[in-house]
Amino acid sequence: MKKPGSGWASRRSFIFSAAAVLLIPTIGQARVYRAPRTRFGAPDLQGLWTNASYTDIERPPQFKSLVISPEEAREAEAIYARLGTFDPNDVDPLGQKDSEAWETGNGLARVRGEIRTSWIVDPPDGQLPFNEETKKRFHYDRDTKDRPPRSLDNPEERGVTERCVASEGGYPPNLPSPDGNYMQIVQTPNHVAMFIEKYHDAHIVRLGDVRHAPPAVTSWMGDAIGRWEGETLVIENTNFCAAGLSRYDRLKLSPAATVVEKFTRVSPTELLYEFAVTDPTLYTQTWRAEMPFLKAKGPMYEYTCHEGNYGLPNILGAARRLEGKTIDGVAKGK
Repeated sequence: MKKPGSGWASRRSFIFSAAAVLLIPTIGQARVYRAPRTRFGAPDLQGLWTNASYTDIERPPQFKSLVISPEEAREAEAIYARLGTFDPNDVDPLGQKDSEAWETGNGLARVRGEIRTSWIVDPPDGQLPFNEETKKRFHYDRDTKDRPPRSLDNPEERGVTERCVASEGGYPPNLPSPDGNYMQIVQTPNHVAMFIEKYHDAHIVRLGDVRHAPPAVTSWMGDAIGRWEGETLVIENTNFCAAGLSRYDRLKLSPAATVVEKFTRVSPTELLYEFAVTDPTLYTQTWRAEMPFLKAKGPMYEYTCHEGNYGLPNILGAARRLEGKTIDGVAKGK
């Protein structure tokens, strides 16, 4: 004969056990990290961060996929550490690589637990999706040994970093630099300021119920307004000036561009940075990229550079001489 109440006790025990099982995260399911809060309640992104890495915005031809294995990464990183490139056949006629001191981190970037060969995740080929008009304008339709050359036609279309106008990380989207990758984030209730090591650029984001400046008001960095979506800071950048067309390497933005950035603190020592670029003047589609910012010890030292480049007359003059040889010499087989 059962003791009084034993059936209810058994059922109650079963209910508590089932509830406990439901509270246990599914195996393999990542627990969402919740960032510490500022004194005004926002996720705290503040501190000194770095995005130094061997990974570049576009995928080098040596890689055929976005994600590679640890074995493939070790082999590629060994080549890069020795040559500063993933091409094992790269030559160094001036012998300057031995004296160069780049700040490119210790290897390829790890994003979402994957070893990435490019920041670009869409398009799948890891290349900037230029339209045909842009390719012709900047000579990106030419076949070269590695990547198409930057513009040699106009000093104002040379990269802004080469001219010491702005850094790779000062403009949205934020890209790593070969020699200066610290970013310090400071937050207030109404603003987020991102101070960049190289050239002392400051990317200031207005928060709250704000609107973009009128279209006629443009600037090198554009106009940034932000909002919080849960743990993520979302920034919309517009109003880029025409003079800022040329950025770092092949990256370009026209005044029609919109850059949406997302910063999410995914651990005590890492920010996940995502961005999407929409620019129908230059590209065939919106393209997206991801990269990590890792906690840095610092300190951030002063970085100096004069605006302009005394070498530009020689750079452009040599290009004109090369064009003359192409017309008068190479075309004739000389």
